[in-house]
Amino acid sequence: MDYATLAQEQAKVTNWPGYIGWSVGLLIIIALIYWLMRQGWNWRRTLQSGIPPLPAVPARAGRTILETSGRYHGTTTAGNWLDRVVAHGLGTRSRADLTLGEDGLLVRRPGDVDFWIPAEHLLGARTDSGIAGKVVPSGLLVVTWAHEGTELDSGFRADHPDEHTAWVEAVAQLATRTKTKTEEAAQ
Repeated sequence: MDYATLAQEQAKVTNWPGYIGWSVGLLIIIALIYWLMRQGWNWRRTLQSGIPPLPAVPARAGRTILETSGRYHGTTTAGNWLDRVVAHGLGTRSRADLTLGEDGLLVRRPGDVDFWIPAEHLLGARTDSGIAGKVVPSGLLVVTWAHEGTELDSGFRADHPDEHTAWVEAVAQLATRTKTKTEEAAQ
């Protein structure tokens, strides 16, 4: 008997119940893993249900300072790049159009929830390599902001990452200018 005939003989499926059983078992395991991941996401949403609603999204962000488009990668509690915030739609990755205006940062997300960060809530920005389980060695723009006493980091990746430096500087200037105005008004 030659090798070709032997290989054809061995390739014949003779144990259909065994193959079907293993296939069904594998599908059940995959479904179970998906269900557990979904339960974890819902559990996190329940834990974060105490986070107050985000500010209403205005039609415009005031006089435009910078605009870009790219990807929104998620929001975490400030300083903890793995503690994803899923409340109010902040946990889902999506395309995003960013507009930094004199009044704040407007994040338009086609097909997802838009959100607004008023200028007085902006604390600063930086470039970083990761946020919410997403690591991008060539960099992310991370905007730090306050919401009802909680500091948050939101990560973005512009379509042209060389824009990140200009964004870091512009957000820092807007945050400083707003802080100065607030302090002057308090006196």
